[in-house]
Amino acid sequence: MNWRLLEEIVTGFKTLWMHRFRSLLTILGIVFGVGSVVAMLAIGEGASEQTLAQIKELGSTNIIVYSDDSSLSVSQGEGVARFPIYGISYLDAERLKGSFEGIRDFVAIKILKKKARLGRNQMSLRMMGVSQGWFNVVTRELVAGRTLNKEDHVEGRAVCVLTEFAARQLLAGTSGIGEKIYIGDHLFEVIGIIASGANSAASSMKSLDQMNDVYVPLETARMVYGDIYFDRSSSKMDRSMIELHQVILQMSDPVLVPSAAAVVRRTMEMEHQQQDYQISVPLELLKQAEQTKRTFNVVLGSIAGISLLVGGIGIMNIMLASVTERTREIGIRRAIGASRQVVIRQFLIEAIILTVTGGFIGIGFGIVVPLAVEVFAGMPTRVPLYSIVLSLGISVLIGVLFGLYPAWKASQLDPIRALRHE
Repeated sequence: MNWRLLEEIVTGFKTLWMHRFRSLLTILGIVFGVGSVVAMLAIGEGASEQTLAQIKELGSTNIIVYSDDSSLSVSQGEGVARFPIYGISYLDAERLKGSFEGIRDFVAIKILKKKARLGRNQMSLRMMGVSQGWFNVVTRELVAGRTLNKEDHVEGRAVCVLTEFAARQLLAGTSGIGEKIYIGDHLFEVIGIIASGANSAASSMKSLDQMNDVYVPLETARMVYGDIYFDRSSSKMDRSMIELHQVILQMSDPVLVPSAAAVVRRTMEMEHQQQDYQISVPLELLKQAEQTKRTFNVVLGSIAGISLLVGGIGIMNIMLASVTERTREIGIRRAIGASRQVVIRQFLIEAIILTVTGGFIGIGFGIVVPLAVEVFAGMPTRVPLYSIVLSLGISVLIGVLFGLYPAWKASQLDPIRALRHE
């Protein structure tokens, strides 16, 4: 190592330590600027990763169509029952299934809320009447028994598969597989138990998996429960007719998804005068989320950049004041043989020491804030390595850019006038 450079660095530290309180105040802009870069990127990275993971759970090759009555215009008087007929029909499902090539799996789903009981054990379940192929599209680890097979669907057997969570609540104290449980008023044989899926995406992404699900063959659900649903309240009883609640088309290749989604939209628009359905394309949502993430990072980077700019101006200001205060010292150094390059290097070293020190403190601050957010707010965060490297690089760059002019000004002082400076 260049010993002269090392000596200049040590001298720089000693000089700044003599005015440590002023130096601390000077680097606060850098501390908060770097800290905000690291913290905001960590929070943004955690939030975007969670969103992307939820979208990926739905499958990048899937197209999901689900019935939706939110746009139906049905005006009713107080106490008057309504009977809307809406959503996806069995005929819609057949049309979609045969509309185009490239479909790997096609699943139709009927969803009902039912009470289930076995002896004294009972609970509310979301009963999913699913067509063949469901367990290919939504993969879950098999805990015990088996899943629904082709014969179950073709023969319309009264069999069911429970999630592990539902099985623990309902089958506690029993032998499990082979038990017959009541779902509503009808008996079903438990043939399998699968691992419960994550429930985090259910509310925002209309995920097709929840903790308390029970799966039965679609034909069985259709024959046993029909297509009319009752909603009883204290003032009225609403009825509605929904044949299918959801269909999922799984394409053989993600490249086929955009064109297939366009066909699905056209097919549904031709057959439905009212917007009584919604279409979710996870691949499109994934691209939107990634674009949002990039925009978010640019916005956060711009805000943090303003903080760093302010910090850099503070560094320049204090270095210019330091040049004025140390005019006589500069004159002495020049008089005993120090070149202009030595003077420039000394002031640049001090500026870089300030910014790098502020950068390290800011990185620590930026790591602590996301941890606090994760603990107290429950939001996932992740500090990306590039944010730390970027912050340190920016700190050094600011030290050079904003320290260069004061250093150059110091080197231009006339030694004779500098020695006469009081």
